[in-house]
Amino acid sequence: MIKDITLRTDPRTAATPALLEAELRRLLADEPGELHDWRIRRRSIDARQRRVMVNLTVEVATGRDRTLPLRFESVVYRPLPAQAPQVVIVGAGPAGLFAALKCIESGLRPVLLERGADVDERRKALARISREGIVDPDSNYCFGEGGAGAYSDGKLYTRSKKRGNVEEVLRALVQHGASEQILVDAHPHIGSDRLPGIIAAIRRTIIEAGGEVRFHTRVTSLLRDEQGAVTGVGCADGTEVCGPVILATGHSARDVYRMLHASGIELEAKGLAIGVRLEHPQAIIDRVQYHSPQGRGDYLPAAEYSFVEQVDGRGVYSFCMCPGGIIVPAASGPEQLVVNGMSPSNRGSRWANSGMVVEVHPGDFPEFAGHGVLEMLALQESLEKTFYQAAGRTLKAPAQRMTDFVNRKISTSLPSTSYAPGLQSQPMHFLLPPFISKRLQEGFRRMGRKSRGFLTPEATLIGLESRTSSPVRVPRNPETFMHVSVPGLYPVGEGAGYAGGIVSAAIDGMRAALALCNTIKNVTE
Repeated sequence: MIKDITLRTDPRTAATPALLEAELRRLLADEPGELHDWRIRRRSIDARQRRVMVNLTVEVATGRDRTLPLRFESVVYRPLPAQAPQVVIVGAGPAGLFAALKCIESGLRPVLLERGADVDERRKALARISREGIVDPDSNYCFGEGGAGAYSDGKLYTRSKKRGNVEEVLRALVQHGASEQILVDAHPHIGSDRLPGIIAAIRRTIIEAGGEVRFHTRVTSLLRDEQGAVTGVGCADGTEVCGPVILATGHSARDVYRMLHASGIELEAKGLAIGVRLEHPQAIIDRVQYHSPQGRGDYLPAAEYSFVEQVDGRGVYSFCMCPGGIIVPAASGPEQLVVNGMSPSNRGSRWANSGMVVEVHPGDFPEFAGHGVLEMLALQESLEKTFYQAAGRTLKAPAQRMTDFVNRKISTSLPSTSYAPGLQSQPMHFLLPPFISKRLQEGFRRMGRKSRGFLTPEATLIGLESRTSSPVRVPRNPETFMHVSVPGLYPVGEGAGYAGGIVSAAIDGMRAALALCNTIKNVTE
């Protein structure tokens, strides 16, 4: 018999196979048949009470069933026929890569165009940012193979489970080299050190099946027929690539938004969130979250947290929390100071960080209303330039102790940091607009009251966190995934305003590819 057993146990038992198997045998003692095989199917940590527990769902094989079946069967990406219809995919982030995989499954030939470098060459550009403060506008933490998620942690948790098959995305990642543990953990995570290899494996699958991947190919225009339908793209090198276009450019492709706007393609201003990166020593977060002066001990992972408050009609919340992580410079062009967070697979650094941000809606900053649908983009650019200038036109980020920020005091010293370019003491309460700073201050006070020890002078605010999502939405038909007024254009993922992370972007890309396939079939039949 194969069945699931749910149990709640202590961290040591959950982390020790021999102890866990003994517990399973005890639970099955009164049932017929011997335990032959078992594996954890689902795991989550419950730290809400003083005693931290682990919730497990364990799949077991007893009696006549000697072994468990495979967790899943790998997808076979068959070689495409020479006459397969061609699809242009702009952007090799998760939306673009998974759209390409789904195109291959559906018998379409994807041509993937990426403005930046492949994941290996991209590392050199990232090193130059930290060492020399030089940002390549086409290869950086936002642009390049894998998109913004490739070198910003690799967290796979998503709440968008009603929008598509999360398991399909996770299985594809495992098929391309990720640990099977991402199929088990409630908050799965790959790590910024391992995700690039998985991305490269997906690229090889696309090419081996007959697709194409072109790097250093920046799209500068859309090709359109006499009726206005998109028939392909024009690139900065003068080449043109023909086919319906899946636009998966990511949330920082500001030149693409301006190109679309200048071409008369309808866009909408979209709300986002702006704030700071908050960095604590990981030991403090462990003590706070695990309710113990000793922290996490030997059997618990680096603790993470999630905070949400409503302050004066706007959400103040943690975003992209990175336990055991580092903070990185995430500018995508000149005169920008932007930071982001990431964690290696072992989550082993001495620090924890998260974005601490405030919701901002179109109209909240009337001085940018003159920019029309690009008003939120203009707000982002203005704040990033303000921080860059405050830093002396360097990437040495403005920073302030958490308690000093709340009390509106200048920090006379700063804690050690994971941020490689370094920090400089600046009045973050002054650099941030009052709309944001006052809500953050109140949010931190409330968080400090709820979680004793969280509001501490050992934590540091580092700015600016401004790339939480796209500043525009590219409107599309919810059934066909095509732009509402431009046939042949399929806006997807974070850059189009329809996703918020690796998994949700991947799901969005796959759904758009299927919709495009159905459109092609309807036309040809």
